[in-house]
Amino acid sequence: MEHSGGIQASLSGRYAMALFELARDEKQLDAVSASLATLKSALGESEDFRRLIASPLISRDEAAKAIAATATALKLDPLTTKFLGVLATNRRLGQISAVIRAFTSLTAAHRGEITAEVTSAHPLTEDQVAALKAKLKGELARDVALDLSVNPDILGGLIVKVGSRQIDGSIRTKLNTLAQAMRG
Repeated sequence: MEHSGGIQASLSGRYAMALFELARDEKQLDAVSASLATLKSALGESEDFRRLIASPLISRDEAAKAIAATATALKLDPLTTKFLGVLATNRRLGQISAVIRAFTSLTAAHRGEITAEVTSAHPLTEDQVAALKAKLKGELARDVALDLSVNPDILGGLIVKVGSRQIDGSIRTKLNTLAQAMRG
């Protein structure tokens, strides 16, 4: 399997690659993917959790204990829980968002999918996600894995990135374009 040199070159990429290879070898890709999705969601929802992973003031032991408790509360799979313990021990919890993105890309490539990063102003419903996947699959002629994020600043619409292509259909961009046109 070919991996992007960019993923391997970064610190978070090396951690993601190690987790991916271990999960693949132990046939735990689906469980780890689900746990990382839960973790990503928790990071988006909890300011305290974001502070925990970013704070240099928390000792390795305290971070490891807090991460173990968080993993239990989130019902993460054992492999992801151990991996988070390694990140905490190595003081690399701040890399977790980048690790999740890299792992998602590796998993999508392994499954023959292409990853599309989708930013919306509000969380998408299951029907909207299914429709978007179908539309992108038709456009790209490949299965598509979606990496969803929410940014209320775009006001509405979507921003979709696939590889080096970006489609910006956000209301904020449309308003900025209109304002530029009115200035002359």
